[in-house]
Amino acid sequence: MARPGHLMLIFFSVFLALLPETTQLQPSQVWTLIKIQQLLNDPPMLSHWRQSTDFCGGAGGFMGPTGSAAVLCYGDTVTQLHIAGAAGSPPLPRNFSVGALVTTLSRLPDLKVLALSSIGLWGPLPGKLGRLAALEIVNVSGNFLYGDIPRGMSRLVGLQTLVLDDNLLGGELPAWIGTLPSLAVLSLRNNTFQGAVPESIGSMPSLRSLVLASNNLSGNLPDMSRLTNLQVIDVGGNSLGPAFPKLGRKVVTVVLSRNRFGGGLPEALGSFYLLERLDVSWNRFVGPFTPALLSLPAIRYLSIAGNRFTGTLSDKTPCGDNLQFVDLSLNRLMGSVPTCLRSPDRKPDMVVLASTNCLDDSDGSQRPPPFCQNQALAVGIVPGKEKKNIARQAGVVAGIVMAVLVAVSVVGFIVFLRVRKAAMKGSKARTLATSEEESSSTGYPSKLLADARYISQTVKLGALGIPSYRSFSLVELEAATNNFENSYLLGQDSLGEMYRGRLGNGTPVTIRTLKIKRSQTTQSLNRHIDTISRLRHQNLNGNLRSRISQGTEGCKLTWSQRISAAIGIAKGIQFLHGGIIPGIVGNDLRITNILLDQNHVAKIGSYNIPILAEAMKSEGGAGKKFQTDSPMYSDKTDIFDFGVILLEVVSGKTITSMYELAWAIADEDRVRRRSFADPTVSKGCSDESLRTVMEICQRCLAKEPAQRPSVEDVLWNLQFAAQVQDDWEVEAWSSSGGSPVSSSSRVTRSSRLNLSR
Repeated sequence: MARPGHLMLIFFSVFLALLPETTQLQPSQVWTLIKIQQLLNDPPMLSHWRQSTDFCGGAGGFMGPTGSAAVLCYGDTVTQLHIAGAAGSPPLPRNFSVGALVTTLSRLPDLKVLALSSIGLWGPLPGKLGRLAALEIVNVSGNFLYGDIPRGMSRLVGLQTLVLDDNLLGGELPAWIGTLPSLAVLSLRNNTFQGAVPESIGSMPSLRSLVLASNNLSGNLPDMSRLTNLQVIDVGGNSLGPAFPKLGRKVVTVVLSRNRFGGGLPEALGSFYLLERLDVSWNRFVGPFTPALLSLPAIRYLSIAGNRFTGTLSDKTPCGDNLQFVDLSLNRLMGSVPTCLRSPDRKPDMVVLASTNCLDDSDGSQRPPPFCQNQALAVGIVPGKEKKNIARQAGVVAGIVMAVLVAVSVVGFIVFLRVRKAAMKGSKARTLATSEEESSSTGYPSKLLADARYISQTVKLGALGIPSYRSFSLVELEAATNNFENSYLLGQDSLGEMYRGRLGNGTPVTIRTLKIKRSQTTQSLNRHIDTISRLRHQNLNGNLRSRISQGTEGCKLTWSQRISAAIGIAKGIQFLHGGIIPGIVGNDLRITNILLDQNHVAKIGSYNIPILAEAMKSEGGAGKKFQTDSPMYSDKTDIFDFGVILLEVVSGKTITSMYELAWAIADEDRVRRRSFADPTVSKGCSDESLRTVMEICQRCLAKEPAQRPSVEDVLWNLQFAAQVQDDWEVEAWSSSGGSPVSSSSRVTRSSRLNLSR
C-alpha cells in the first residue's frame, strides 16, 4: 500500500501536469510573492522562488518533507496561494509582523484561496484580512494566532470556507459570523473560544460543516433544524449542554463527546437514515438507550460510553450493514449484547466495547445487576409522545402509594397496640439471653438497631458485593507493626496516628490509632467502629507529597499518574459524602494524608468520623486555614481542601501562600499556565489536559463555598483531563513512529513561543 506522503506527491505531480498554459504573471505580483517569501523568513518550501520564476507555469510549486507550496493563476493574476509547513513548526522570529503580511497579500486583488498552515504565524488575526474581498477559502490552521476573530472579516461576503484550527484564538464567537451568506465550512477546532455559540449559526443556509471541538464553549447550541445542508457537526471537548441540539435529518456526522449534555436522546435520531457517525460519549445522558441506533442503514461509528443510559438489550437486536465500531461501555445497560455484535456473528473488522455495564457477560468486566437496577430507579425520562399518558400513570402511582400508606398505617397501629400493652404490664427488664439472641439473629449490635439508616445502608453495600469486615486483636496489630515501632509510623494528626503494617498472612495494611476522650460513651465508640467498618472503598486507606514536591527527579509521578491520583482522591471524597449514610464531611484533607500504594493508587488516610467531631474543633485542614464555611456548606470544605492538594499536584511545590498561587493559575495565557506547572511533567502533558485540571482547581478554591463545584463535577473534569491526556499520548506515539516522545507538537510550539518572545 502506498504511503500517504507518496500519494500526495503523485497527486501534486498530476495536478501540476494538468495546469493549463498560462501567460507570465504580472511583475507587481511577482514582487508581492517574493516579498511574502521574505516576510515568512525564507522557509524551505519557498527557497526556489526567484524573480525569474514562472509562477503561473507551475514553477512556484514544491512538495517535500519540510512542507509544500503552490501558486495558481488565472490569466496573469494569482488566484490561489498554498503554503504549508511541517507539523509542529516553531513560531516565526520576533520581528515578524502578521499585519505586514496581510497588507502585502492585499496586493493580490483576485486571490480566492489563501492557505497558510503550520508556518509559524503569530500575533492577532488582522482585521485587514477583510480587504481581500475576493477570498472564498481561508485556512490559517496550525499557527500561533491569538485574540478574537476581527470584525473586519465580516466584509468577506464571498467566503465559503474558514479554517482556524489549532491556534490560540479566544474570546466569544462573534454573532456576525452567522451572517456570512456563502459560508459552508466553519472549523475552529482546538482554540480557546468561550461563551455561548451565537444563535445566528442556526440561520446559515449554506452551512455544511461546523467544527467547534476542543474549546471552552458553554450553554445550549442554537436550533439548527433549519440547516438543510448541514452534514457535519463536531463540538466535542467543550462544556456545552444540557439540551441535545436540534438538527436536520440529513446530518452524516454528529460528535458531542466530552461535554455536559444530559437528559435522554431524542427519538428522532432513530430516523436519521444518513447518519454515519454518532459520538455522545462522556456526557451526562440518562434514560433508556435506543437500540434502533444500531440498525441505522448508514451508521458506521456509534459511541455512548461514559453516560448513564439504562434499559435491557436483546441478543436479537439487528445491526446495520455498515457498522464498524460500537462503544457501549460505562453505562447502566442490562440484558445481553446483541448477537450481531458478538463473535462469531460479528464482522471480522468490527470493534465492540461493552464493559462496565450489567450485561450478561462472563468475562468479569460487568457490574453486579443491583448496581444498574438502583440506577434505573433514579432515572425517569418521559418522551414527548407519552405525555398524554402522564395523568393516567400518575393516577396509578397515586393509587399504589395510597395502598402502601394504608398498609403501613394498619401495621403501625397494631405495633402501637402491642407496645402499649407491653408497657402497661411493666415489662421493663430484658434478660441478657434475649439481648444476645437479638444481636446474633440480626448480625448487628443491639444499640445500632435503633438507627435504621445504618442497617439499610449496610444491607445496600452488601448487595453491591462489599466484603464483610473482621475484628483484630491487639496482639495481631502489635505483631503487624512490630509493637507500633516508630519506623512504621506514616503520619499523625489531632485524632491519632497511622502506621503501616503487615498481617501474619503477608497482607499489607494501614492501622490507625485513635485518641479517646473520657467524655465519649461506649455507644459512641460502637457507632464509631461501625462507621469505620462501612468505609470500604478502594481509595480510603492509603505520602503523595513524597512523590510530588519532595520527590527526586526520577521518582516523581508523571502527569498521567498525577491525574490518576487526583481522580482517586475525588472518588474517595465522593464515597465519603454519598457512599454511606450519614455522609462524612469536613475531612481535614491534606496532601500528607494521601498515601500511595505500590500501583500509585491514592488512598485517603484520614477522615472525619462524626463521633469524634469535638476533636476536629482544635485543628483544621487547609479549608479551615484559608477560609471559613457555614455548616450548610461543610461538604464544600472538602472541595476547597482538594483544590489545595491539586495545586501542589500541578505545581510540584509545597503550598504556603495558596491565594497567591491561585491568582497565578487564573491567568489565561497558555505559556504562563504551562510555566506554572511542575517542570518535571510540563513537557509530557497536553495543553488541554493541563488547562482542564487548572480550571477545576481554580473553581475548587473559590472564596464563596456556593461557587465551588460538586465532587461529581470535579470527578467528571478530571476524568476528561485523563482521557484527553491518553488520546494525546497515543497520537504523539503514533506521530513519532512508535518511539517514546516527551511532548506533542503543540507543547513544543508553546515552549518555543515562550523563548522566541
